[in-house]
Amino acid sequence: MAADPSVPSAPQAMARPHFIGIGGAGMSGIAKILAQRGAQVAGSDAKESATTRALRELGATVHIGHAAGHLAADATSVVVSSAIREDNPELAEATARGIPVIHRSDALAALMEGLRPLAVAGTHGKTTTTSMLAVALRSLGLDPSYAIGGDLDEPGSNAHQGRGEIFVAEADESDRSFHKYAPEVAIILNVELDHHANYASMDEIYESFETFTERVRPGGTLVVAADHEGARELTRRVAGRADLRVVTYGEAEDADVRILDVVPHGLTSETTVRFEGREITFAVSVPGRHYAHNAVAALAAGAALGIPAEELAKALGTYTGVKRRLQLKGEAAGVQVIDSYAHHPTEMTADLEAIRAGAGEGRVLVLFQPHLYSRTQELATEMGQALALADASAVLGIYPAREDPIPGVTSELITDAARAAGADVRPVASMAEAPDVLAGMARPGDLVLTMGAGDVTDLGPEILGRLEK
Repeated sequence: MAADPSVPSAPQAMARPHFIGIGGAGMSGIAKILAQRGAQVAGSDAKESATTRALRELGATVHIGHAAGHLAADATSVVVSSAIREDNPELAEATARGIPVIHRSDALAALMEGLRPLAVAGTHGKTTTTSMLAVALRSLGLDPSYAIGGDLDEPGSNAHQGRGEIFVAEADESDRSFHKYAPEVAIILNVELDHHANYASMDEIYESFETFTERVRPGGTLVVAADHEGARELTRRVAGRADLRVVTYGEAEDADVRILDVVPHGLTSETTVRFEGREITFAVSVPGRHYAHNAVAALAAGAALGIPAEELAKALGTYTGVKRRLQLKGEAAGVQVIDSYAHHPTEMTADLEAIRAGAGEGRVLVLFQPHLYSRTQELATEMGQALALADASAVLGIYPAREDPIPGVTSELITDAARAAGADVRPVASMAEAPDVLAGMARPGDLVLTMGAGDVTDLGPEILGRLEK
């Protein structure tokens, strides 16, 4: 693919990069931007996917499976995420040949150089808020660059090399990689204990987020939630920095950008805020108060970049969602099937409350797949309590992702906690069995949620297929 002369060229080390795990949400976005900047991108992934096919369309060379021979002789760097293990054959080959190994976050930080970065951080809601900003700024003709941890419904990609001066990026706290960025504007949506393999306590979480705020450029702006105790505590900790403007948002009376009302309309809502002494009302095309809060965070951050708030509010109404964030997968036999990426109890509760508000008289049924053994070990009770918000639920085995099993940690911990909370819950032995179980539970008017960060998302179409029969 020929380089676009109107966009920056790739950094020298990124001229011919090789990405291990190129199909991942974070890795693929960087690879796409580099390809659009003219780099000769290559990489490997465990399996074929729509993402690997999209990368090939941009000119990237993508191998399926991992082998030392996939690393080209002229590779200038190897890009890895924290999920890549030391025994990966391509990583071992790069080390043996002295090829620079670059973490994903360093590659993304390099792409932001010379631009006006806006970084979105927080335990939950990063992908949605980053996506809202990308879509709104694009609809205003500002053509931002962006790198997001999920695919947009519109314009249909997790990354884009724009011609504008703004770069919107999702800033991941899970492995402290967000310490690498130096944003002009940063958003912190919430601060909670998660990623238990990397953080042992809330004190470590606070220290990590404080380090991130210290990276905001002098004279920059921190937009932070006023309704979450963890975020408020962080605000208290950073209040003494003279060269940092702090803007709070939320329903709290002392919020700088105060949410006055969120009126649900089925699977959408209308939000009214008080911004700099005036009221602004705008539509949010996804359900739930938490998504309205995400939109207000986006509004405050965009305004900090100098974009007129009224124009930005209207533009935020053009956002239609992100894949896997309460994404409607279809309807069959009077039953709607919706996909939810929620995997932490706070996210699960928020999505279930949002769906409940838009469900009318129908029941809310959940197929939940726990994500990570470490998270299940620490939060099984809270996950079970969240599932009690559904009318009935079924629970799959744990999706391990990058982790090895922990003795005694199974999804039974969640089903036991759910039953203790009064939930109607049942275990499901396998992915193959799940579509029939959910189709058998559902009746016309119900909403079915496939919920979790793993491959439970693949079961939505299969549930719809069983319902059609």
